[in-house]
Amino acid sequence: MLDTLLPPPFRSGPPRPSRPRRPHFVAPIRGVERFSVPGAGALLIDIHAGDRIALVNDEGGQCAELVALHPGGRVDAGLLGVGADGPATGLLALLGSADASMARLRLGLARRGLDLGTARAITLFGGTSPAGDQATLVATGPGHVIVCAPGGPMDFEAQNTATPLTVTVTRANPALGMQFDLPDPLADPLQDIRIASATARAYVVRAGDYVQILDVDGRQCTDFQCFDARKLDAGIVKPLDVTTTRTLMGHAYPNPGLHAKYFDDDFTPLVEVIQDTCGRHDAFAMACTSKYYDDLGYPGHVNCSDNFNGALAGYDIPGRAGWMAANFFFNTAVDDHGVLLTDEPWSRPGDYVLLRALTDIVCVSSACPDDTSPANGWTLTDIHVRTYSGKERFQRAAAWRPTPEAEPIMTRETAFHAKFAEKTRDFVEYKGFWLPNSFPETDAVESYWACRGGVVALDLSALRKFEVTGPDAEALLNWVLTRNVEKLGVGQVVYSAMCYPHGGMIDDGTLFRLGPQNFRWIGGSDEGGVWMREQARDLGLNVMIRSSTDQMHNLAVQGPLSRTLICDVVWTPPHQPALQDMGWFRFTVGRIGGPMGAPVVVSRTGYTGELGYEVFCHPKDGDVVFDAIWDAGAPLGLKPMGLEGLDLVRIEAGLIFADYDFTDQTDPFEAGIGFTVPLKSKTADFVGRDALLRRKETPSRKLVGLEIEGQEPVAHGDCVRIGRAQIGEVTSAMHSPRLGRWIALARVDVAHAEIGTAVEIGQLDGHIKRVAAKVSSFPHYDPSKERPRS
Repeated sequence: MLDTLLPPPFRSGPPRPSRPRRPHFVAPIRGVERFSVPGAGALLIDIHAGDRIALVNDEGGQCAELVALHPGGRVDAGLLGVGADGPATGLLALLGSADASMARLRLGLARRGLDLGTARAITLFGGTSPAGDQATLVATGPGHVIVCAPGGPMDFEAQNTATPLTVTVTRANPALGMQFDLPDPLADPLQDIRIASATARAYVVRAGDYVQILDVDGRQCTDFQCFDARKLDAGIVKPLDVTTTRTLMGHAYPNPGLHAKYFDDDFTPLVEVIQDTCGRHDAFAMACTSKYYDDLGYPGHVNCSDNFNGALAGYDIPGRAGWMAANFFFNTAVDDHGVLLTDEPWSRPGDYVLLRALTDIVCVSSACPDDTSPANGWTLTDIHVRTYSGKERFQRAAAWRPTPEAEPIMTRETAFHAKFAEKTRDFVEYKGFWLPNSFPETDAVESYWACRGGVVALDLSALRKFEVTGPDAEALLNWVLTRNVEKLGVGQVVYSAMCYPHGGMIDDGTLFRLGPQNFRWIGGSDEGGVWMREQARDLGLNVMIRSSTDQMHNLAVQGPLSRTLICDVVWTPPHQPALQDMGWFRFTVGRIGGPMGAPVVVSRTGYTGELGYEVFCHPKDGDVVFDAIWDAGAPLGLKPMGLEGLDLVRIEAGLIFADYDFTDQTDPFEAGIGFTVPLKSKTADFVGRDALLRRKETPSRKLVGLEIEGQEPVAHGDCVRIGRAQIGEVTSAMHSPRLGRWIALARVDVAHAEIGTAVEIGQLDGHIKRVAAKVSSFPHYDPSKERPRS
């Protein structure tokens, strides 16, 4: 036994700094600002002499229009050192439209007293510009520049979708640029309140008005507290109570949507969350206190609770040693051992929470002074508060970032939202869209039976669509997809997996072939488009991959009566397949009602295990398409289906769902879709082929069905055990109305995947409650797919 320790090795040189890799602009870069211009959108940027304006054509094929204006409003392309190319037709068309996304631009122009009139524009890029194409201009003086990514409704056959531009402004004088750190207000503010670092401010908000709390520089926490003003007038001090809020909302903290309100302990609703661009907050910990810092060895440290006391003294609110609060941008979590953990905030520069006052309230907000932990990213900065009139209208929304580098996209309403909103108020946020979850007049089980025996309609507009075009389109898709794209004919659709080199799945989806060099990929994630662009760039392929998600929204019509309904609604021209003759996994182009109706693409595809169709249209035609389908479906007993009902039919049919039944650590064989990997018949190489060959030859896990004994509910993530050993986990589960029992999909060790194997599903801690089950055939419903083929 050694009785001495080995000496530590000598470490030469100075210490190395900690530099974790982060997405760009997570923290502010002094003098550098980044903006994203959505396809068919525009934004206004204030500029000064010497500022460099760099534009990137993110996805390729997108024209850019720039209009430069002097401070007095005179249009002058010379302000950017070049001449105008022609009228700003694209920008003026967008400004003249009723598109709600142009409202902030119109507000910005009005606030600065600018009138474009018949403005002329600088034109950059074009239809053949590759992804990543760049251009740089330099401002010759102070003024404003409007950057526009013009575009109209996409022609589904021409695939002329509008795509985003990224603009980076490098300030010649960073000190001047600092005044533009805050984004333009959402509307004309009633109050503009700066809360300096390590301080707090109190303010009053009237019932119905809005409060926007902004993180100026990113990664800065702010504690928020408010009081019913009418109770204060009566001498009753009832602050916002996070314990009451968590209990009533059933969430760790409120979010935009149905579970959005904060309450006091009288159950009085005080504020409602309308918008949130961060998505990570705390409603467990108190605002920091003197005792917190005393116990850490920092006696006398400034703290939020004492700052609250000072700010609220003018409202005769008694001070407290510690204040309960809604801790916005504060990043906490409770681990498996019950420990409350704190880490750096997720918030980025300009992130905000927008609240609506539900009664007259006295508010107080802080800029947290904690510099002893990662709670504020180790750098203390300011918080900014704006209030707006209740006469303004702000859509409920949360931010969605397609990639860590991307600018936030606020939750959108689909083309069919208004129509579904007449039937339900239960919408959930799903990857940047509000989708119907359930319907009070048609619950999940009723919609299940309607789908199995009649016909339903559901909104699948959140699916990601990408237009893949160019001479090398087929070569790229044959490389990134597991299917043999060379065999796909025009008018056909194929279901495929997309994998990383190690064999883990990026996504699954369907590929439409529109022509020899024209394809449309429809999947579940934005990552698929990013991956295809990266592969095309690295291989030097002549192909463009452009998102068309916002140009094509889709209503799925599913069930045995779907063919009857669709054939009554959609007209197809003679050169396109007739709907009554269209086979499974094919598509056609047509119009609603006749040759002059709204254009649509109709595919014989679905996610229910039944005969079904998906109808794709531009959002502007959403009401027309919905009404036509609903009117034709009424005699057939058409029912709406939400995500709750969809989960029942897709699990029973064995249709997999990302982040439940597969992740990037799951290969297609382990996800139950090994049929998408034709290793023998596909002679061309593709991403992940070598890894998939190895994984197929030496499998370790398999997706199986489970039949549950009794009526105990089981859920995604429950462990599957034999004895004390965990041999797998449940990926999806449901109570099958048809079978009258609970069933599940589970991924288990191949040694225990044989049909009939007895297993137990562990709950609570995985041991003290066990539910008996056995491995069953997969899928549980129509394994030969005779119904969708019918």
